This record gives sequence, C-alpha cells and structure tokens, in this order.
Amino acid sequence: MKTAVIYRSHHGTTEKVAGMIQQALGIENCVLLNLKTNTNIDLDTFDRVIIGGSIHAGNIQNKVKEFCNKYQDLLLEKPLGLFLSCMDEQQAQDQFNRAYPELLRNHAKSCKITGGEFNFDRMNFFEKLIVRKVSGVEGTVSKIDREKVQELLREMAA
Repeated sequence: MKTAVIYRSHHGTTEKVAGMIQQALGIENCVLLNLKTNTNIDLDTFDRVIIGGSIHAGNIQNKVKEFCNKYQDLLLEKPLGLFLSCMDEQQAQDQFNRAYPELLRNHAKSCKITGGEFNFDRMNFFEKLIVRKVSGVEGTVSKIDREKVQELLREMAA
C-alpha cells in the first residue's frame, strides 16, 4: 500500500515523526511530502494519506490547514491518519480539534497527538525567550511519544 505522509514542520519535530512513520512502513511504500516545498500533490497516486503538523502559538501551520481544506473531498475517499506535534499536554486535544476539520477527524482511521519538542538549536532568539517565559524550559527538551506513533501505524494498518 503506497502511503503519503504530508506534513509541515517548523523546528523539525513533525519531520522527525514523519521520518519514523516512513522508516516503519519502508521507504519503498511511503513518500514524505513537506508542504513547505510541495504545493501540488497528486493524491491519486497514493492508497492512503497521513497528515501531520505542529502547534505554534496555539495554531497549526497555515499550509496544513490550506491543504486539508483544498483536498478535503479526496481525503475523505482514502484511509486517513492525522497527527499533531504539540508540547502543551493540557491544551493538546483542543488544539488538535482546532487544527483539523471535523469531517476529516471523523473520517480518519487514526488521530494522534505525538508529543513534541522544544528544539532550542532551531529557534530564534524571540522563540527561545517566549518558550522560556511560557514553559519555564531553559534548553532543548524532547517529549515525542513513540508509543502514539506506533498506535497510529497499527490503526492505519487495521
């Protein structure tokens, strides 16, 4: 089964999760498509689709929202998985619900919040300042939930 993992990553965490998915499915069966560089995607060439994005200042990237809205009808015809990279565990489910349209959430075989990271090496000065103030974190922290990634893979295979 040919799978497209379509994602947008700001500091690399969502890209890292997409890579975990590709590694598990095998490079010959799974294509990674970063919405930063891939704007016109032919979904007809894929049997199933997994979409991922991350939360910054409470919102998912616009490119992910735009993609979901533009291709919603086609996405509703395929097995679909949705994941979200998010560090704010208390707000994660609400942010997930705001990130993806209800029709897609209801259709998806799997909807997962895969944890997140504060990657200080990839943040600018102001991003670091905000993260320190809001979260109290002083350096790079990784809380990727590998079990949630495995659950997504199992649910997509079912």
